[in-house]
Amino acid sequence: MARLTRHELKEHSFQTTFEEYEHFAKEHYREISMVVGAALLIVGLVLGLRYLMDQQEAAANAALGEALETFHAYVGTPATGTLGPDAKTFPTAKEKYTKALSQFSAMTSVYGYQKLLPQQKAVRIARYHVGLCQAELGDEAGSIKTLNQVVDDRDQDIASLARFALAEQLAKTGKVADGVKIYQNLVDHPTTAVPKATAQLAWAGALRETQPAVARHIYEGMEKDYADEPVVIDSVKQQIASLPK
Repeated sequence: MARLTRHELKEHSFQTTFEEYEHFAKEHYREISMVVGAALLIVGLVLGLRYLMDQQEAAANAALGEALETFHAYVGTPATGTLGPDAKTFPTAKEKYTKALSQFSAMTSVYGYQKLLPQQKAVRIARYHVGLCQAELGDEAGSIKTLNQVVDDRDQDIASLARFALAEQLAKTGKVADGVKIYQNLVDHPTTAVPKATAQLAWAGALRETQPAVARHIYEGMEKDYADEPVVIDSVKQQIASLPK
């Protein structure tokens, strides 16, 4: 028997392998079709979900921008030329925050399938501002309830802002000790949104009337810690000068 060349052996091996795959494919055509179809369906769903989430994120960002414009709008009648022609203004703070509350609340209202999707950062920021608007409108209980929904946000900046605002509301409603605990936690765990000095000033401020000696101790400690930061030192000195005797 004539011996096969290396090239012929390769061709024979390739042909045999191809025939085996072809035979396997014919026998398992239905199963292969189902697997491929399922894979394509999953890819389609992922791409569709990604597109939907991108669209929702863009819409949420736009809505947040409009609501923040209202939240920071000028109250009263501005002097001629001080604001741009398209700047929002409101005659009273109540009207401004009522409008802003409506806009932020609309963003946080989630229905149907949207509850199954990850919540956009813009929506979580809006919920924090709902709490701020409630506070500005005198709804302290509502503000505390709302802010408590945000204090554990996965974004540390949003969470720290919510904790800071919550501490302020607790102190205002007579729960000074609870507010102080939050301030102390913020001092120990500062963030970009709530730096350590900001939390310390608020902590001392919450104790100014009831425990002025403790507040003074906090301020004096800040004078040492922030000796190279004139803005902080100026604020601290003003607070010390106005402490109750």
